[in-house]
Amino acid sequence: MKVAVTGATGFLGRYVLAELARRDVSVVAASRTAPSKPVHGRDVAFVQLDTATTEGAFERLGSPDVLIHLAWEGLPNYQSERHVKVEFPAQQRFLDECIKDGLSNLVVAGTCFEYGMAEGELAESLQAEPLTQYGLAKDMLRRHLEASCDRRGARLVWGRLFYLYGQGQGPASLYSLLNQAIDQGRPSFDMSGGAQVRDFLPAQEAGRLLVELALSPTAKGVVNICSGIPVTVRDLVDRWIHERQATISMNLGKLPYSPIEPMSFWGSRQRLETCLGARAFSPFAETRSGSGFEH
Repeated sequence: MKVAVTGATGFLGRYVLAELARRDVSVVAASRTAPSKPVHGRDVAFVQLDTATTEGAFERLGSPDVLIHLAWEGLPNYQSERHVKVEFPAQQRFLDECIKDGLSNLVVAGTCFEYGMAEGELAESLQAEPLTQYGLAKDMLRRHLEASCDRRGARLVWGRLFYLYGQGQGPASLYSLLNQAIDQGRPSFDMSGGAQVRDFLPAQEAGRLLVELALSPTAKGVVNICSGIPVTVRDLVDRWIHERQATISMNLGKLPYSPIEPMSFWGSRQRLETCLGARAFSPFAETRSGSGFEH
């Protein structure tokens, strides 16, 4: 089996490639820019490919059995009009061309921002009501691809990602900012009040779940990629500090809460577990528990 990955040199892409390296598949890693160091695995071919260029894209990807599509530009500015005006039409044309030329299995990275301001446990059956330009563009792409794949008999898995963290994450992320502050020996870390409840998942586990869904012939439709564990940002930051054995203190309330995110939400894992069964669970993931994170 041949699996192609777009956005392969990005934060999540590197974890997806690392997971594919453990599988008996050949891999085509595609990215707009060449990697700064060799990509994972023995049977990996790299292709420099911009999603704005559609002609012959499927063939350049090696005519794969499965495409895991992670490419997206313009983050972390979630309210940039670029998402709707530039990224959405470019992604639409690129993926339509691949489907037309024979792609039969497509896995695309979506986002929990598609849910908008909904609170509580969020299931895939909820109507998408995105508030951000990023969430809107992703939702527009999902709707288009559902119709396009249905017309041509292709399988679509839309992996709705919640909050990921891990090594290699962007410098503006909470995880990276905290680790930078610890590395610099700062006595305190400026953050919000930390009372907001979120669903966090290690990027390594998100990569594994995307690969499991990609290689499962029966997985289909929108699937939350999440831990299913509601946890406050304050508790999570405290845990990260403890793991680093650092003495840095949290300067709570220094930053405002985000106006584009609800205060309390997390993902339902019911559909994920239905699709993957026992493969939905991994020793790499946090243990599900009513009391939050455990080891």
